[in-house]
Amino acid sequence: MPKLFSLEGKVAVVTGSLGLMGKNHCRALAEAGANVVVTDLDQQACDVFASELSIEYSIKSLGLSCDITHKESVVELKDRILEQFLKIDALVNNAAINDMFENPAAAAEQSKFENYPLELFQRSLDVNITGLFLCAQVLGNEMAKQGSGSIINIASTYGLVAPDQSLYARADGSQSFYKSAAYPVTKGAVISFTRFLAAYWGHRGVRVNTLSPGGVENHQDPFFVANYAKRTPLGRMAEPTDYQGPVIFLASDASSYMTGANLVVDGGWTAW
Repeated sequence: MPKLFSLEGKVAVVTGSLGLMGKNHCRALAEAGANVVVTDLDQQACDVFASELSIEYSIKSLGLSCDITHKESVVELKDRILEQFLKIDALVNNAAINDMFENPAAAAEQSKFENYPLELFQRSLDVNITGLFLCAQVLGNEMAKQGSGSIINIASTYGLVAPDQSLYARADGSQSFYKSAAYPVTKGAVISFTRFLAAYWGHRGVRVNTLSPGGVENHQDPFFVANYAKRTPLGRMAEPTDYQGPVIFLASDASSYMTGANLVVDGGWTAW
């Protein structure tokens, strides 16, 4: 059984490696034995984190900056990975934009659907969909050429169900924030794109699956954490480490007959 989950000798690429979830995906893959390519926008930070992984897990880790919204940058990423490792075995399309507003006092008004800025919506499309498309096209094609590989597209429960806006309401009834259309729209597209790729590349030995996580606790307002926990059958938000097992499962031979699927790991959020 341990051999099924082993990634020893494999080469795994994680986009958005420097974020909370990206770092945890990288650590999980490294602990399972994979040589991990750390990629994000900041080259120096990528180098530092890759070095940490190499030392902690005794694997080869490479840090490479990449802007996934530009094809030439993704092609350069692919070329440098192949130069170093000669192959790509797993791709975790993790990079994504979530709603952030500089002024918390104005967030409720700016995040209303009626007021939501077009440029923010477009930016989410560029990163969450176009960036994923380019990475799958450029890096996934190398998997198709070699006749094997696993692509893991990170979606969300909000790709399956609508946001519950009441989560963002304070105890006094005031709304701190509205979850915009950008995140659900793009994450829903991720799930559909996964099915397309799974059907398209199945005969080439490339498996493509979605991982749809629930919300991760990360220093949010206490009222939000409490609201989310009450809305979840397991009674809590996710810990960042709760997704390490699912990532290893999807990247490894343990899921060798699984493609085009959406693995929902949300504490039961979508069960009711």
